[in-house]
Amino acid sequence: MYISSLLLLFTIFTTGVWGQKCYVCKDQDENTGKCATTVQECSFGEDYCLSEIRWGSTPFWEIGAPMQYYISKKCATADECVTTKSEYMPYCQRIWWRDWKCAECCKGDRCNYFITLGSSTVTSNIALMLLAGTFTLLLPMFH
Repeated sequence: MYISSLLLLFTIFTTGVWGQKCYVCKDQDENTGKCATTVQECSFGEDYCLSEIRWGSTPFWEIGAPMQYYISKKCATADECVTTKSEYMPYCQRIWWRDWKCAECCKGDRCNYFITLGSSTVTSNIALMLLAGTFTLLLPMFH
C-alpha cells in the first residue's frame, strides 16, 4: 500500500512538473521520420495531442498531379480538438480518388504515435458482423 501511494504521488508530481508530450510534425508524407521521432512538451492548457491527415494532390491543381498523404501532429487544447474535428468531419470520407482530410485527438503522454482514425469503430463493426453471421448459421438448427 505504501509503495503504491508513493508511485501515485510520483506520477502526479511528474505529470504536473513535466507535462504531457506529443509527437509533432507538419505536412509529412509518411508517419515515420519526424512524425515518429520528434517530441514536444505541451504548454499549459494543451492537454491533448492532435493528429491531422490529409490525402490529395499538390496545393496547386495540376492535371495528373500525384496524390499523397500530408500528416501533421501537435499539442492542442480541448477547444482546438473539438473545432478541428468538427471542421474536418464533412471531408473525412477516405475515398482514394478524392481529396479528403480527417483529424483525431487523444489524451496521454505521446499518445499520437500512430494514426488510427477510428480503428475502434472498424473493430466493433467487424465484431457485429461476425455475431450476425454466427446467428445466421445457427438459425436453421432451431427450425
